[in-house]
Amino acid sequence: MMHAAIKTMLEKYYCHSEQDYVNALKEIFQEIALLGLWRAKFYEKAAFYGGTALRILYGLDRFSEDLDFTLLKPDTNFDFTPYNQAIADELSSFGFQVTVEVKNKTIETNIESAFIKATTKQQLIIIEANSEITDRVHHMNTIKIKMEIDTFPPGHCETEVKKILLPIPFSVKTLSLPDLFAGKIHAILCRPWQKRVKGRDWYDLVWYIARNVSVNLDHLRDRLIQSEAWSKNKLRRDDLLKLLIAKINQTDFENAKLDILPFIKDKQVVDLWSKDFFIEIIQQLV
Repeated sequence: MMHAAIKTMLEKYYCHSEQDYVNALKEIFQEIALLGLWRAKFYEKAAFYGGTALRILYGLDRFSEDLDFTLLKPDTNFDFTPYNQAIADELSSFGFQVTVEVKNKTIETNIESAFIKATTKQQLIIIEANSEITDRVHHMNTIKIKMEIDTFPPGHCETEVKKILLPIPFSVKTLSLPDLFAGKIHAILCRPWQKRVKGRDWYDLVWYIARNVSVNLDHLRDRLIQSEAWSKNKLRRDDLLKLLIAKINQTDFENAKLDILPFIKDKQVVDLWSKDFFIEIIQQLV
């Protein structure tokens, strides 16, 4: 029988298709993982950031795949392994059957990674999805959530604590909105995509600008310096606009639309996307 808290969490998604159920499951997994990390006192050392933080804590209206964290202080010896077990135990306590595996690095970086993995069909049965949907799902299909933690975080950022009420009330430490915005702009400027454009980054940029969120230029500067994308002591608004315009002119926004569509309900919200559209809206950056 499905856990009562999971049933309550599931009700807000109004699932009709397989994609609806998979998106809902991923987000429920994410919130339970955050709960497991809270129980393990992870937020004494780290903060939650990225698109999923924006979705779960600040109301971003698109689904997100990954869980991104940053240590509060640099620690290149940080070990994520004990927290992986806390996440697996928490998901198991709500009836889900998952594995959490550390990703072995082939290149030395400041990022530690792990994956939450589960068989899609099995989890759909657990949440009592429509049998017409579960019967169509191949038994090899998997739900996979990537987790990353930055062990050498940039400076000039602030944290705040947000409350989540389901599956039980708990708290999560996160970066402030101006710092999250700085992290998103850093992703837009430095994410190493060659052919696949991450439309989710551009969608989030519109979200921040529409809500008049300011960007922490000092934090962004530190991130860009770490990525060797900036070398000066100051980063001014005009400098940022020049960097963004150069990136916009290099971006294929038709491909960006294809990336974002599986994560949003209203497909028309990206109809206006073009180079001219983004060059115009970034003039509103605070």
